Amino acid sequence: MNISRFSHILLTLFVIASGQLFAQQAAQLRLNEVMTLNVHNYQDSYGNHKPWIEIYNSSAATVDIKGCYLTDDLSKLKKYMIPKGDVMTAIKPHQHLLFWADNDPYKGTFHLNFTLDPEVSTIIALVDADGRTIIDSIRIPAGIPADYSYGRLIDGVGEIGDASAWDILPKVTPSTNNIILDSNAKLDRLKESDPLGGIMTLTAMMVVFFGLLVLSFVFWLIGSLSIRISNRRAIEAGAGLRMRSATRAGISGEVTAAICMALSESQNDVHDIENTILTIRRVERKYSPWSSKIYGLRSPIERHMFTSKHDRQ
Repeated sequence: MNISRFSHILLTLFVIASGQLFAQQAAQLRLNEVMTLNVHNYQDSYGNHKPWIEIYNSSAATVDIKGCYLTDDLSKLKKYMIPKGDVMTAIKPHQHLLFWADNDPYKGTFHLNFTLDPEVSTIIALVDADGRTIIDSIRIPAGIPADYSYGRLIDGVGEIGDASAWDILPKVTPSTNNIILDSNAKLDRLKESDPLGGIMTLTAMMVVFFGLLVLSFVFWLIGSLSIRISNRRAIEAGAGLRMRSATRAGISGEVTAAICMALSESQNDVHDIENTILTIRRVERKYSPWSSKIYGLRSPIERHMFTSKHDRQ
């Protein structure tokens, strides 16, 4: 394996891992809050009151939602593709992003090509960039009062399509948390189990040590491959030099061939198991190819004309 092939393998693995990582992060996106009848509530950048859909990033990493889809029709999962190239499509950890369902996509990235009818029950779905995988979906009930929203009781909490995690909210919270929590259950449990922070410190040290160990192994592997490739090239170059030196020194072709075969077997770690005698015989030519008549300087017609001229003289 040469360095070029090894680099291509590493690059391929990196691309695959990056794709898998993006897919895992995108799976943490959630439809979080929807308003179907906006009369006196939140306005868009044009000053209009339109229905809106809020998406929440429940992961601990920034997720760029570009290339994903929003739809109100499960038979058309690619109804609206979120444009690529807009830096505003990146959602920071535990933050929100608002889309306006005003059926006017020419107003910008965050204006959808469909709207929401408050008198009709509608299914809204967030679809992955592959155009097939539904990341999250929810059915919005009909008859939600004006300026009320339909949202999750706790941001990002609840299974896909789980209506029990949703409710009509009289206090709408576009681009912010649906409920303000004064405590964090995970942090509270961690404080109870590790009041001095020793477990957290030990865990962090182990993570750092494991990362350094992996890096050391990768560097050792690359160095070993480089050394092996350099040694092989040096052996091949030395064998060629020895062959040329042997030729100049007058060593016969049979001896040179035997030395080359021995070096090849030694390098490739190949050994014959049969008790065989290999004989190499010199092939001697009785003539020199340069004395062949086909290499004459004159064609037969020219030679005939030259001979006839001398005969006349």
